[in-house]
Amino acid sequence: MTAGAADERSGPLRVFLVDDHAIVRSGIRGYLELTGDITVAGEARGGQQAIDAIAVLEPAGALPDVVLMDLVMPGMDGVEATRQVKARWPGIEVVAVTSFAEETKVRSALQAGAAGYLLKDADADQVAAAIRAAAAGQCHLDPAVAKILADSLRAPRPSADILTARERDVLAQIASGVTNRQIAHRLGVSERTARTHVSSILAKLGLTSRTQAALWAVQHGLPARRPPRA
Repeated sequence: MTAGAADERSGPLRVFLVDDHAIVRSGIRGYLELTGDITVAGEARGGQQAIDAIAVLEPAGALPDVVLMDLVMPGMDGVEATRQVKARWPGIEVVAVTSFAEETKVRSALQAGAAGYLLKDADADQVAAAIRAAAAGQCHLDPAVAKILADSLRAPRPSADILTARERDVLAQIASGVTNRQIAHRLGVSERTARTHVSSILAKLGLTSRTQAALWAVQHGLPARRPPRA
């Protein structure tokens, strides 16, 4: 939602709460109901439940303006749920909420489409401020998170040069979306060797998942390669 749309809207902002702890949802709901300009449109304990519940609201024209999304949940986590919400309902903004101020988690959430990132020790008024900012088309970051991102921009970033030629081949295969078994078959190595290369790539690049490795490869212009001919 743009700032202009937020100014023109009538009635309170509609927020959907997603967290696997009922006591957390209850606390947030209790505070938001006191703000006067924010109402809770619904809640869910996990990512898939959130997607299903929001879909039910759509036919009635009752979609939320903002989803307050926990990132660490069993089943579908908050990053994937954020990605699916933004793909299906681009007009819904998502504010990520988590206990972890880690660069990889922050970047994953923002790359998935989150319009804000809060830590769970945030003050209640900061939560409300993040919701209002997201609805107005702005990005609200917890100060600690903003510092992490600023520090990461100042720090030297790893390049593909730190990878061996074989690791670059493996990374290119990861970018094409294949499994370790397929990588092993394509490159003529054992599956165990393929796993070792993947682990080494993640460690050298400071990443935590194959998905992040694939994004890194795309962002750094490393194209997916065809398997070498036998």
